[in-house]
Amino acid sequence: MKVLFIDTTHPALPGGLEKLGFKCDYFEDLGYDDYKKIIGEYDGVVIRSKIKLDKEILEKASKLKFIGRVGAGMENIDVEYAEKQGITCLNAPEGNRNAVGEQALGMLLALFNNILRADNEVRHGIWKREENRGLELEGKTVGIIGYGNMGTSFANKLKGFDTEVLAYDKYKTGFGDDFVKESTLEELFEKCDVVSMHVPLTDETLFMVNDNFINSFKKDIFIINTARGRVLKTADLVKNLKSGKVRGACLDVLEYEGLSFENLKAEDLPSDFKELVKMDNVVLTPHIAGWTHESNVKLAGTIVRKVKELMEKNPDIFTRV
Repeated sequence: MKVLFIDTTHPALPGGLEKLGFKCDYFEDLGYDDYKKIIGEYDGVVIRSKIKLDKEILEKASKLKFIGRVGAGMENIDVEYAEKQGITCLNAPEGNRNAVGEQALGMLLALFNNILRADNEVRHGIWKREENRGLELEGKTVGIIGYGNMGTSFANKLKGFDTEVLAYDKYKTGFGDDFVKESTLEELFEKCDVVSMHVPLTDETLFMVNDNFINSFKKDIFIINTARGRVLKTADLVKNLKSGKVRGACLDVLEYEGLSFENLKAEDLPSDFKELVKMDNVVLTPHIAGWTHESNVKLAGTIVRKVKELMEKNPDIFTRV
């Protein structure tokens, strides 16, 4: 049995699959058309985000039994078509949920306490105390939209900060407990000081955070997005940062992530991004919330475990010639 690795991963992933009896191949310089030519030889595919596994390439995957996505989001896989073809699609949100929860909290604390701005000033010999007076999380109401692995992890990290935590998930109910209140979107609009996005990118969530959404909140708010860049419309965020309706933002993801920022000249950067980076009430990171040394190992282990479970549940498909 053979597995095609389209992206690099922690060595524990190919190592674990080899122990299950798979031969693992990785070809660094191949592109979409190259993979389309060879994918029919493989029983499994492991991918992060290098290409999109769409219907066109999956039609060529005549032997494929599983796709392992080393991460949480599945938007670069045509899951519906794959499953119609009998291909099991696996992802690993359990592997990086802790990392995402910690990052969301860390970014929020950095924003509330002006840590990035103050650090930069001190490094340049500027000593401002009153201007960098911060805010406390205690007594604030934090709204979480999307209460899966990532939203739950962020909620757990807020324990001990004496915040009111409200969570809304359109597709999940019955999850409230002594610390997290299962809420409606309307209740979040009414009460929240902070809103944190933890939804997948779908047609339904595309630019969910827009001008209308932002101005549905009764209070001026802080926004955290560690989900997907195109969940949030940057132009509308900038507009509301300028007006003060948004008091600050923590963005680990951007709607422009398809662009290679390393190769863009400053004058070619999106205009809204140019404005965003000038604002000192915005904290930006390059999609690293789930990208820790520990999560790298956990993601690998999660995919190996799920492939093993798939093999145990469906032994016939893995022995068929």
